[in-house]
Amino acid sequence: MGAESVPRREVVTGRPRTDRAGLPPPRATIPPGSRPAAPDDDTPVRNLMRRQLRAALTATALLALSLGLLPVLLRVLSAGGARHDVPLGVWLLLGVAPYPILLCTGAWYVRRAERNEGDVTGR
Repeated sequence: MGAESVPRREVVTGRPRTDRAGLPPPRATIPPGSRPAAPDDDTPVRNLMRRQLRAALTATALLALSLGLLPVLLRVLSAGGARHDVPLGVWLLLGVAPYPILLCTGAWYVRRAERNEGDVTGR
């Protein structure tokens, strides 16, 4: 049998190599002067973001309005009486009423968001 070569050990003294080590930097595929202006660019993703933002702001406004009206409803329903004289039915109404409003608003928002995504993706 002949003499087999023994693998040499190498000592790395520089920085570790990256995946792109030794390769030239990537080139831009579109020249900078030929890109359209950003405000005129109406891509499907931009349209989707605008529609989703509109739906989110509408849902937030509905929730804020419905929860903000609860103290007004309490004042109207207990008009003329002292705070401790508010009937139990009024407290139950105001304690239970916000939950269906929250559920309906959430369901509306989810349906609107899915419809927006379906319009953009073509589903």
